[in-house]
Formats: sequence, C-alpha cells, structure tokens
Amino acid sequence: MYALYFILVVVVCCIMMSNTVANEMREHIPFFEDICKGIKAGDTCEKLVGYSAVYRVCFGMACFFFIFCLLTLKINNSKSCRAYIHNGFWFFKLLLLGAMCSGAFFIPDQETFLNAWRYVGAVGGFLFIGIQLLLLVEFAHKWNKNWTAGTASNKLWYASLSLVTLIMYSIATGGLILMAVFYTQKDGCVENKILLGINGGLCLLISAVAISPCVQNRQPHSGLLQSGLISCYVTYLTFSALSSKPVEVVLDQHGKNVTICVPDFGQDLYRDKNLVAGLGTTLLCACILYSCLTSTTRSSSDALQGRYAAPELEVARCCFCFGSGGEDTEEQQNVKEGPRVIYDEKRGTVYSYAYFHFVFFLASLYVMMTVTNWFNYESANIETFFSGSWSIFWVKMASCWICVLLYLGTLVAPLCRPSPHFSV
Repeated sequence: MYALYFILVVVVCCIMMSNTVANEMREHIPFFEDICKGIKAGDTCEKLVGYSAVYRVCFGMACFFFIFCLLTLKINNSKSCRAYIHNGFWFFKLLLLGAMCSGAFFIPDQETFLNAWRYVGAVGGFLFIGIQLLLLVEFAHKWNKNWTAGTASNKLWYASLSLVTLIMYSIATGGLILMAVFYTQKDGCVENKILLGINGGLCLLISAVAISPCVQNRQPHSGLLQSGLISCYVTYLTFSALSSKPVEVVLDQHGKNVTICVPDFGQDLYRDKNLVAGLGTTLLCACILYSCLTSTTRSSSDALQGRYAAPELEVARCCFCFGSGGEDTEEQQNVKEGPRVIYDEKRGTVYSYAYFHFVFFLASLYVMMTVTNWFNYESANIETFFSGSWSIFWVKMASCWICVLLYLGTLVAPLCRPSPHFSV
C-alpha cells in the first residue's frame, strides 16, 4: 500500500512536468481558464505545473513518510499499538497524504521555501543513491563469501566462481570497448575519451587491490568476483551517463548540422518523445520502487549497520539471497504448523518500520530531484527529460566514482585497523 501511494504521487509529479498534458487539458477541458482562476492557480494553472509544483507535492510526500518514520521508531513487537498505525488505517493515510501534498501549496514565502527545499532535496537524493551503492558493495561481498564457503566441501564452486567472474569481466571489457567505438571519434570527443580512460583505469585499480597480498592477508574472502561485479556496474553507469549527455552539434564541410560523439542509430531513438518519456518514466519508477523495497529488508538494514554473518555460518547456494533449500529453519517450521505470516519476535519485527519509512522519505527527495532534472530545474519537462542533461550526466558519473570509493574503502579500511576480525 505504501508503494501504491508512492507510485500515485510520482505519476502526479510526472503529469505536472508534462507540457503535453498541460496543452491537452487547455484544449479539451471547457472553461479551463475559469477553473484555474477559481482555484487560484493562475490564469492557465501555471501554479500546478512545472518544477515548483513538483517540489511542493514531493514536500508533502516526504513529510508524510518522515512523520511515520518518527511514529514507528523502536517498534519491537508487530502486535503493539504503534505497529497498527503502520499496518492499518489505509483510507485515512491516503487522506492525510493528499492533505499534506495539497497543503504544501499554501506555504507562505514560496520563493524562500523552494530555494531551501532544493538543497534539502539534493542532500536526500544523494543519500538515497549512497544507500543503494552501499548495498551493492555489500551484495558483492556477500555473493563472494557465500560461494567461497562452498569450496571447502565441493570444488565445483571454484568453477562457478571462475565462470561468473569471467562473464562479468567480459561484459565490463566489452562494454567499455563498445562505448569507445560508438561514443568517440578519431577527431574530437576528448571528454568522452578521458572519462572512458578514467573509468577503465578504476576497474583495473579495484581488481588489482582486491587480489593484492596485503588485502588478501586481512580479507581472505576478497577476490575478483566482487571487483568484477563493481566493474560491470561502473560500465553500466558510464554508459548511462554518456547516453544522458546533451547532444553535441557541429557544422560539417557542407554546412549542415550533424551530431557527434553519439551512435548514429541513437539519433532515431528520440523521434517519438512521448513514447520515450512514457517508457522511461515507467522504468524510472520501477527502479526506484525496487530500490526502496529491497533496501528495507532485514539483511539490508543489518548490512548498513555493519552486522554480518560469520563466514563459518555461511551455507553456499546459487540463490544465496533467499533461504536455503536444505533443512527448514525454525521460522519455516512454525509456518507449517501455524499461520503463514512470520513474526520474528526474537529480533523484533520482520523489518524495521522506521527504516522502511526513512528510505521512502529519501526516495521522495530523489524523485523530486530526478523528475525536475536536478539542478537544471527551470527548463525541465518530462518530454525532454531523456534527451540529455548535464546535471544528470554528472550525477551518474559521480555515482560511479562514489561506488568505486566505497568498494575501495571496504578493502583498505581493514588495513588501518588493529583488529584482525574486521571483514565484510
């Protein structure tokens, strides 16, 4: 239900950022201007569209999740009174969300509010990205640790590790080569060449550090599997950044405008801007929602707090993110005997309610900044959102470099600590 509320507000934000929707409403709704004046939204409802309207709506949604984050702090029993606030009263919550989003339009001194809220949104958006990058690094270490644990009893796990590592490095190398072919030219495209060289060098650096003797002595579970996964993600972010870069147009020898530093076939992808905007927005919402829901699991919460399972307790399995396929755990046995709802009362609720709402609070800020084109908000609209922006380009490149720094930090940090038990 919280996900549905989130999607509903995101759809409203995308509608507010769409010039096409505004034009269609103006043409097909009778007495449109009279209605706009009646609700005091301007002559053409200009107060209900654009980046400022999205800021207000997202402010209401962010406040909604932040209030529930405070209300659900330190809930240790899913049957407590405050837990019912989290798990029920859906109609009243929908009314509250609508009231908070609407009430944001009546905040006095709108200019000061928008300027201040913009910086809050930027901090929250980067924090949301940071959490996802931390979980990606944690996932890489967990994967390698789990499969390495299986090599003690079955040497075939070595083959699995080698095969997956080879595939990931092949993808990363192939991706960088293809980007060098399609996003660079013999003359020009110096910026693209530099960025590809830097990111390719970072992939080599993290691979060398991961298998260096000093790191191996302190972290025997460190290996090329993690660095291969991070290299794939670096390659993906590099491609995403280059595809988000504004198109460069120059005059050729015949005096015609031609685009450079982009694939020739890529110029046909944006002919139907409405189709691109619709598909891109759907994928964006799906990715953000997936990040929110996977970030709020018990294992993700433990990882962000630095709590990891001991290596000797690992049971190697292909689908290591899910429960083991061997003997039933105590919770699974309880499920068979009673209701099919598991409440882990030994450790508290199944997941942290407060952390759940905090992640959605950050996601609200991330959506606000993403839909309004981050720092190019004044000229932003959803139809041109996927055609290129310097703000989005540098946000993605910064995310790429932060991911590498986080991974290097997990490798180098144990070398600076006296305790030999620090590992991930």
